[in-house]
Amino acid sequence: MPLIPEEPQIHESAQGPRTAPTPRPVPGPRPAAPSRPGRPGPPRPAPPVQRASRDAAKPVPPGPPAAATPQLQLIPASAQGALDAAEEAVDLLLDSGRAPGDVLVITTGDPHPWATHELSFGEASYWAQHDAGDDVFYTDAKAAERAGERPVVVVAVNGGPESAAASALSVAHARAGTLLIVCGDPQRINSVLGAGV
Repeated sequence: MPLIPEEPQIHESAQGPRTAPTPRPVPGPRPAAPSRPGRPGPPRPAPPVQRASRDAAKPVPPGPPAAATPQLQLIPASAQGALDAAEEAVDLLLDSGRAPGDVLVITTGDPHPWATHELSFGEASYWAQHDAGDDVFYTDAKAAERAGERPVVVVAVNGGPESAAASALSVAHARAGTLLIVCGDPQRINSVLGAGV
């Protein structure tokens, strides 16, 4: 359709500066997971099949597994907003197909309301849910040492002393299989990470 003189075409390069969107967590590497329980959705397509060429090299026998370092992602947030940022990160992970049992959330200040509620039924019941591994598990920095490995660990630096942040980040790094998401004040997190965590 030809342009009318009164409607000049505006090229994308002439539209002026664009503001960057609010940082959002990237789901990161993950294995195929079933759809989130309780949320109907279309079936996921099967992953594409890789076909080897005739000239492909012979497979190398597996050696000892290399120590994997989880991908680190920082989501800037105030101490008051860190828990909300962590919740949004968890929602995005689950919406992207991550299994709920893949995710561990650690808080450095006040515990997550779910953890407080579940602990009201007793520690045995609370940790039994962790051991079942079929849902997102929330814990605080003091109890995080007891938590097992999960593919994704989300840390909400929502207050607490520097020692709690350092402990939580250290444990989170050790427990995260593929992705570590840290929500909080970047200066505080960097100072804790710079201290050798």
